[in-house]
Amino acid sequence: MKRLGCIVCLSLVAQGVVAEETIETVVVEGRRINLLGEAISASEGVVGQKEIELRPLLRTGEVLELVPGMVVTQHSGTGKANQYFLRGFNLDHGTDFATTIDGMPVNMRTHGHGQGYTDLNFLIPETVSQLTYKKGAYYADIGDFSGAGSAQIATSNTLKHGVAEATVGEDNYYRLMLMNSTPMAGGETLFALEANRYDGPWSDIEEDLNKLNLLLKHTIPLNGGNLSLSLMAYDNSWNSADQIPGRAVEQGIIDELGSLDDTVGGESSRYSLSANWQVGGWQGSAYAIDYDLNLWSNFTYFLDDENSGDQFKQVDDRMIYGGQLSYSQDGTLAGHAMSNRFGVESRIDDIDEVGLYHTQARQRLSVTRSDQVTESSIGAYWENRITWSDRLRSVLGVRYDYYDFDVDDQAGINTNGIDLSANSGSANDDLPSLKGSLIYTFGNEWEAYVSAGQGFHSNDARGTTIQVDPSDGSAVDTVDPLVRSLGYEMGARGFISDRINTSLALWVLELDSELLFVGDAGNTEASRGSERKGLEITAYYHLTEQWSLDLEYAYTDAEFTDSAPEGDEIPGAIEHVLQAGLNADFASGWFGSLRVRYFGERPLIEDGSVKSDPSTVWNLRAGYRVADWTFKADILNLTDSDDHDIDYYYASRLGSEPTGLETEDIHYHVLEPRTIRVSAGYQF
Repeated sequence: MKRLGCIVCLSLVAQGVVAEETIETVVVEGRRINLLGEAISASEGVVGQKEIELRPLLRTGEVLELVPGMVVTQHSGTGKANQYFLRGFNLDHGTDFATTIDGMPVNMRTHGHGQGYTDLNFLIPETVSQLTYKKGAYYADIGDFSGAGSAQIATSNTLKHGVAEATVGEDNYYRLMLMNSTPMAGGETLFALEANRYDGPWSDIEEDLNKLNLLLKHTIPLNGGNLSLSLMAYDNSWNSADQIPGRAVEQGIIDELGSLDDTVGGESSRYSLSANWQVGGWQGSAYAIDYDLNLWSNFTYFLDDENSGDQFKQVDDRMIYGGQLSYSQDGTLAGHAMSNRFGVESRIDDIDEVGLYHTQARQRLSVTRSDQVTESSIGAYWENRITWSDRLRSVLGVRYDYYDFDVDDQAGINTNGIDLSANSGSANDDLPSLKGSLIYTFGNEWEAYVSAGQGFHSNDARGTTIQVDPSDGSAVDTVDPLVRSLGYEMGARGFISDRINTSLALWVLELDSELLFVGDAGNTEASRGSERKGLEITAYYHLTEQWSLDLEYAYTDAEFTDSAPEGDEIPGAIEHVLQAGLNADFASGWFGSLRVRYFGERPLIEDGSVKSDPSTVWNLRAGYRVADWTFKADILNLTDSDDHDIDYYYASRLGSEPTGLETEDIHYHVLEPRTIRVSAGYQF
């Protein structure tokens, strides 16, 4: 905790200039917010707590499905980061989508399991006041992992009332949630606590999820603005039912809810302290995060080691420090209203260990790779907005990012007898980016947008200095530290009669390279440049004050730009995504939501000869409010679909198969069967 003390000091200093003011409670209307005159593209939006309250969630990470076109899946246990899909990207665990919570980055760079790892399990959904999404790379204040877009999640500063809620469900699902806010020390203090247990529906393991979350947040007025200091704590452990090969089910070795290795799973913790302040045109934040992950997986079973099996452990132990400061100033240019925003941000990942070990039943057998890494970055940006007339606006953004990588091998001679000391080293890179939009307003209800922007994602630091492949000792090429993306978009937005909020976007996204460091193998995986283009349509219709309908559809055409014998299809690129919901909220106390998500087929290999099947899942929430009580029931996977949550195609070997045999097969994780969860909540 000593490493968090600097932020505490910031808050104490700031309290000395606090004015005695009342902190305003803000209710975010979300989809009913009129963004005409504010948005710079058709593919940005705001979601409020009211929409989150109505939405049935199987997992916390599914809050990101409030981003139109986003699909959130899982191929492992509940405690692991989700798998994300957007705009033709299999984002893995978050590589090209930047997510922040109260100004803190969620994406983990140079992570033990995957670049940009986005684990939202530390978030308590009821504490979210607003989710702002910005798809595309048209925003100067968004840097790393910005190719497909970003989401900024803000937690509440104060609550109208306290809430205590208990939830029970099938497969030993238990959840307790308590939150409240109270005046304290010249401001408002909010606290929230979540405890969650779950064994899951699996046939041969108990998931044994044990999750604890805590949020403490103190907000005080500050010279017409405010200052908040937040403490977040998260601790979790779980067993996993990982993806399984189709042939194991076909042969009757296991069923679709079974496992080939029942000792995989993980444990993770995240502790953070952050400060956010806003005074006049100034806005700033600072944070310190203590993060730890131990993750055991086995995707190939007995392919590499026919005796001990292929289970491996990934380790990630780090501190993250950073912050940002921006200043906005209004003015005029030749009589036209103008605003300028200047910002700087910095981040340091002090990674004590990022490692990969060969294990059996969670016991270490040998080390494949282990490194100590320091990754530092600084970014600066300028954004200019000019209103040229009642109908025409322009936005111009410039951004500059500099990254420094320092990798120190800790393994020495690894399990394969290879000296990895040559993989130590340093690298750096920088990247300027240009972004711009033109916006034309048609009356009071419609706007049209033309946007273009350069974005990027950073690669794993280990890939920037690698010289020797840990598996066979062969020489390998380093990867580009920063990978450029370029996006274009045309779109329109309508906000009609305060009841219909709709948008249409046509977009193109080009990526220089999809080179990635593969945490599961400890080496780099070469890929080619790519191009994605697509269409997105959203419509939110408030039929009455009680009934609303939402519809979101996304189409994507994705391919590699360089021809190759293996084919030009991008594995995991979704062609069609459809989400829709019918929502009701009555003054009598009844409320509910019926939702459907269609996740289209996608190629699993480059020539497109193997594809996943599409999947469809229905979820239902129904509830009733009476006096200070709220009762609700969720039926998740309403139709009890056995569609797949995720599919991969690769080689593996079962323990019963001949030595040396490797079989290409579809490996999948089935949707969790229909499950019912009921909740009772009390307001105080």
